[in-house]
Amino acid sequence: MKFVFAPDSFKGSLSAKEIIEVFTETAKQFVPGCQCVGIPMADGGEGTMDIIKDICNGQTIPVQVCDPLFQTIPSHFAVLNGDTALIEMAAASGLPLVPADKRNPELTTTFGTGQLIRSALDLGYRKFIIGVGGSATNDGGTGALSALGVRFLDEKGNELSPIGKNLIHIRSIDLSHLHSDARCSSFQVMCDIDNPLLGERGASYVFTPQKGASPEQCGLLEQGMCNYNDVLLKSLGVDVSNIPGAGAAGGLAAGLMALLGASLSSGIRTVLSLSHFEEIVKDADYCITGEGRADSQSAHGKVLWGVGQACSKYAVPVLAVTGCLGDGYEELYGCGIQRIYPSIEDGMTVEYAMAHAKEQLRKATEKMFRDLSIPAPVETQQRPE
Repeated sequence: MKFVFAPDSFKGSLSAKEIIEVFTETAKQFVPGCQCVGIPMADGGEGTMDIIKDICNGQTIPVQVCDPLFQTIPSHFAVLNGDTALIEMAAASGLPLVPADKRNPELTTTFGTGQLIRSALDLGYRKFIIGVGGSATNDGGTGALSALGVRFLDEKGNELSPIGKNLIHIRSIDLSHLHSDARCSSFQVMCDIDNPLLGERGASYVFTPQKGASPEQCGLLEQGMCNYNDVLLKSLGVDVSNIPGAGAAGGLAAGLMALLGASLSSGIRTVLSLSHFEEIVKDADYCITGEGRADSQSAHGKVLWGVGQACSKYAVPVLAVTGCLGDGYEELYGCGIQRIYPSIEDGMTVEYAMAHAKEQLRKATEKMFRDLSIPAPVETQQRPE
């Protein structure tokens, strides 16, 4: 019997490789002699760069950049095939880089992500793949673009600091100092959502609460993003407001599309393609996937969605083990996922579950294999504790 294990990491607790180890150990306990193939997954967010770098045998380039609060930190990007820079915005502008008590998308910036791009341009790279999940920001990409020389000006022609609360004050955009090599480079943006830039499903209303915004701030940030979109339309003749995925990373995707001509792609589909996932999974008996939280967003471009869709082509059953379940997780049952096993138990706090993540993952995985009812040879069958 062949199992393919293709999980994302459980953010803040377990890496994809650690999850695969638990899946493999449990599979061999319940199904002795089974074949186990592990393929770490990611969808454009935190951890995507390292997974793709490993797949492609890339190398890491260290860089000093600004974090979301303009503090200098060590970061890095990867080089693939000797000519492509792979950048993970979470490595410079990610939510985990901001202490919980300082999270405020009105004040955060993607400037550090632009510094990564600029460093790669200065080293001669002209092809870019940029993963844009897991941000602490809602600046429309003005920070990243400012690091590349773009100036965002108020009504008096003064340059604005590229943070979320200043989007409402932008009246014009000065491209005269844009890094010259950015104009002749190609940019592919990997995102893990299909949300537009504006509206009820847009960047400001859907994602800023988890970045520290109050309901009132969400409304103010939406007003600023609307103004920003109007200026982009007026200045460049480009309307990115309703493009699926434009709202990724607080509008970073929209800014890169509008000013750098970036194209959008699915992060999980990129990882699936690079890892030759379909070739590996097509003759599997089961595929086991997982991520930290299964909710309605999981069914719109994230790992569970991508793995489920790919396996459906070959009628391979897909089961998922997750940290917890959120609102709308049922949508995944229409995306090729047949059953979901949360590792958090009734009455258990998230803090406890994360502190005992491996133990809880093992319990959920054992339950999954018991439910499969796969008979093992009597002489080797083990009774789970």
